[in-house]
Formats: sequence, structure tokens, C-alpha cells
Amino acid sequence: MEKNDLISNISRVYEERFGGLPLIVRSPGRVNIIGEHTDYNEGFVLPAAIDKAIYIAVEKRGDEEIQLYSQEFGEHHQVTIVELARSQKQWANYILGVADQLIKRGYKIGGFNLVVDGNVPIGAGLSSSAALECATAFALNHLFQLGIPRKEMVTIAQKAEHEYAGVMVGVMDMFASLFGKKDHAIRLDCRTLDFEYVPLKLEGIKIVLFNTNVKHSLASSEYNTRRLECEKGVGMVKKHHSQVNSLRDVTMQMLNDFVAPADRQVYRRCKYVVEENERLLTGCEDLKNGNIEALGHKMFATHEGLSKEYEVSCKELDFLVDATKNNSGVLGARMMGGGFGGCTINLVKEDALNGLIEELSQSYTRQMQLELTHYVAQTEDGTSIVTMQKTS
Repeated sequence: MEKNDLISNISRVYEERFGGLPLIVRSPGRVNIIGEHTDYNEGFVLPAAIDKAIYIAVEKRGDEEIQLYSQEFGEHHQVTIVELARSQKQWANYILGVADQLIKRGYKIGGFNLVVDGNVPIGAGLSSSAALECATAFALNHLFQLGIPRKEMVTIAQKAEHEYAGVMVGVMDMFASLFGKKDHAIRLDCRTLDFEYVPLKLEGIKIVLFNTNVKHSLASSEYNTRRLECEKGVGMVKKHHSQVNSLRDVTMQMLNDFVAPADRQVYRRCKYVVEENERLLTGCEDLKNGNIEALGHKMFATHEGLSKEYEVSCKELDFLVDATKNNSGVLGARMMGGGFGGCTINLVKEDALNGLIEELSQSYTRQMQLELTHYVAQTEDGTSIVTMQKTS
């Protein structure tokens, strides 16, 4: 469903369930162009908000009740501000977690009605949960005139996901959703939260996501193992360079001197992260110079590192990237996200798009006995109000 249809639909559903004229807020999903597994190593990421978004229609109530309705799931949830608690419905927890964070921080909110809908595919790695949390924080801030800066909304949404959804996410998803800017990516420093908008001019080029439709069970356990391996490498270097606190501070020379002789596997993990940070920073310069092809080469290099050195890919992801390497219509491709399934992100020339989708869909199904789904996206602005209503 497209933007105008979503706005019309959510307005109709809200009126049918609650009456009144709600505030409508949209908050986008995101892609990460380059910079994977760098966030928890205090490195850099390069996300961009996209034109797939979560929409919420919300209005104050005269009491302390919170009434929620998900159009996608056809489910209703009701609770009061005083008795706020986690729900069995995960979608509701993203909203309730934000309300809980606001109250814990001393912000005064009352009851509200809220309807949620959207076109961010769930489970595709486009951060639908972060988009819902950011939409909620943004809307409640406006409705109750709380005066919360966007950067604080980022941490409110992150803590909501930690405490109510039980997922220990970083800040990238929320930051991209709230701070997105059309035709730009965000170079985000995960240590300081300093950021810079980098031009992402994609004339004649589309961002295409191919979903493997698999999620291997290794994902969570191996994620934790990678974090420990990175920390181990940092510890080896820190014995000789006391100023080093994360892989952000480590150079290849340090790795060659102190990690490579001691543990080759830890060396390969750390090598990937150090090189990925460098790829991202030089990739930003490529974008400033309008050199999308150079950025695309770095995306292929990132996938090679994730597959062979960091070892978080899988045969399905590798198949999809390998299938694009000799296609002149694809400028860059790599796995996106934690790994062991999910999507690849591809920069594809528009005139090659239909042929690529058809060819890959057939070959993927033939080789993997799985359906390949795809999403075509473009950059978009961050969280914003779609239709206004009075706040008093």
C-alpha cells in the first residue's frame, strides 16, 4: 500500500474505532548502506531512511487509558497509565515501552488512543520496530507538548526496545528513522552519536533488497560469540597500548603485531571490523564525489569480509551476492544485518531492475528451493507529522 492509501486507510480505521480527528505521524524504516557489525565496536555506520514507513494515528483521551489497535494484526490492546506493563502482543510492547520510558524520565502524559499501520515488511531487517517506537515517541512528544529533543527520542526508543521488547539493539535504527534526510545517508559515529549527512544521489539507480526468507538458528549465539572475539582482540592490544578501549582505536599494524601471532581467528574477526570502518569513511568520500561505482566496489568487499573473515553469512546470502558480481547492472551488493539470513542490499541500475529480479528469482528458487522476495526502496526524510490536530 502506498503513502496516500495508508494515510486514508488509517484515518478511516481510527474514525471507525474511536471517532475524532487524530494526529497522524509517519516514521520510516531504514537500510544500512555500509558498516556492518561496527556499531558495538564503537565504529561508524551509514544508514539511510527509506520510503517504507510505519504510520500511527493518535489522539489524547480524557482519562488514563491507553487503547491500541494494530491494523496489520487485527488486534486490540488496552491498559492504563497507572498499570502499564508488558503485553503478550509484541507489537504493543514497542508502543508501551515508549510510554514507560517517558514516565520514568518524569514526562507527564495521559491516556491516548492509537492505531498503527504501515508498509515496512516485518522480519526483512528494515527496522519496523524502531520505526514504530520513533513514531510513538514523536507523536506523544507533540500531543503532550513535552519538548523532547530528537536525540533524546533516539535513546527513549532504544531503551523501550531493551526493556519492553527484550532486544538489546544499538542506536542506528532509531537514529536513522528520526534523523533521515531524503537523498542522503547518515554517517553516524556510534561512540559519540555525532553525525553528518552524506549525499546519496541515486539518479537512475534503485536500492533493492532481496530477502532470502531464511533465518538460521546460529544468528543469536554467533552474534554474541563475535562480540566476545572482538573484545578479546581489544584486550590483546590494550596490554601494549593502554589508550585502546575498542576496535575503533585499533590499527591494522596493532592487529598484525599483537593479535595475529596469538590467535588467527580473533585476528580475522578484528581485521574485518578495522577494515570495514576504513571502507565506510572512504565510501563517504566516494559519495561526496558522486562516485557510486566506487562505493559499490566497497559493498562487495564488505560482503567478502563478512562471509570469509567475520563468518556471519550463509549459503543463501552468498548465492545472491555472487549472482550479481558479473552483472553490469548491479553496482554493489552485500548481506545486510546481523547475518545467517535476512536480506542483501543492492544498488541496481533502473534499466536492469526487472531483468535482475526475474533472473535471480528463478535461479534462487531453483538452487535453494526457496521463494525470493524483493523490495525496491528510495531514500526519504525521517519521522514527521503527516496531518495535524489540535494539541490542547
